[in-house]
Amino acid sequence: MTSLNARAALLSLLIFGLLLGIWHLATMSTGPAASATSAAAPAMTPEQIEYAKLMGKPVPADAGGNAGGSGASPVATKSGFPTLAQMGSTVVHHLADPFYDKGPNDKGIGLQLAYSLGRVALGYLLAALVAIPLGFAIGMSPLIHRALDPFIQVLKPISPLAWMPLALYTIKDSAASGIFVIFICSVWPMLINTAFGVAGVRKEWLNVARTLEVRPLRRAVEVILPAAAPTILTGMRISMGIAWLVIVAAEMLVGGTGIGYFVWNEWNNLSLPNVVFAILVIGLVGMALDGLFARAQKAVTYAD
Repeated sequence: MTSLNARAALLSLLIFGLLLGIWHLATMSTGPAASATSAAAPAMTPEQIEYAKLMGKPVPADAGGNAGGSGASPVATKSGFPTLAQMGSTVVHHLADPFYDKGPNDKGIGLQLAYSLGRVALGYLLAALVAIPLGFAIGMSPLIHRALDPFIQVLKPISPLAWMPLALYTIKDSAASGIFVIFICSVWPMLINTAFGVAGVRKEWLNVARTLEVRPLRRAVEVILPAAAPTILTGMRISMGIAWLVIVAAEMLVGGTGIGYFVWNEWNNLSLPNVVFAILVIGLVGMALDGLFARAQKAVTYAD
């Protein structure tokens, strides 16, 4: 197993290096005057040049290679995509002070992440408080299962973002609306997996509990919950992935704060390095959250 993990890690590093090499080749400088251009002024993408012109800001003659007069050098990069050097400086800039707050539209990446994680945590907790007890009831009672199944099948396929206009109209608060969207998207995987896990508990174990005259509450906690825990954690893991996915899109719609708003705001500012950096941060945080649930799932899984 250790050898397999080592080989897998080595292969991952090779793939990562290959991706960085492709990135570098796709954004490397071209033309004889490219290095001189880069040394004279920071590289600007065509979008940044156009934005600077619209805002009435001065644009260096060699900022983008063709922004000046007839003596301008060729374009500095093959595309407007940020180079590895630009991404490196962007990462250093954001990690140097991740929690600064200079106004509504200028907050550190750590502060934006904290807003998003707070909304996800609150909406996810509310979903768990509803989905797990209700899932137990559905799994233990065929009557409740048959009664609620039509409602679940109708509501489950609805996109979480489709609820956003209704939430904004009724709640009239963007932050609370984001929490509601997290709740509504997190509740279904947890509910369905909990019901499935509870209904799949071995009948022999339940019969032994009845023979020993174990009370229903104790039977649910000491027999059904441990047996259904792996399936419940699977639902919670799926719900967390969906919640982290949805909060980014929701914050793009409602604005204000959060990592989703950060991405949209930086795109409006035509700052592609910041957009790419935020995308990488979203992916890393999502991987960390999934890893936590994977460890919890492994801890409650046992061999027969």
